[in-house]
Amino acid sequence: MPLHTGSTKFAARQKEKLKEPEEFRVILLNDHFTTMEFVVEVLMIIFHKNREEAEQIMLDVHRKGRGIVGQYPWDIAQTKANQVHDLARQHEFPLRCIIEPI
Repeated sequence: MPLHTGSTKFAARQKEKLKEPEEFRVILLNDHFTTMEFVVEVLMIIFHKNREEAEQIMLDVHRKGRGIVGQYPWDIAQTKANQVHDLARQHEFPLRCIIEPI
């Protein structure tokens, strides 16, 4: 009987410690060399945005200097930023992507 009681207390303590992972914003930054069409493609390929959403974010990047792409847990945000940088390098564009805590 003591084994069962102890495991129940342990399970209750484990539940209390669980919380949602911290979220981070992924933001594309404007530059004077990356084409608007390439930014739209990046948004559709990496972030799975439809064309309309991608074009709206691209216009924010172009007009405001930055555009919020989405919010994700740290590991996903970092992976997506790395994918943006890798794809931009492959196409010889200086497109930058940053991550900010919310």
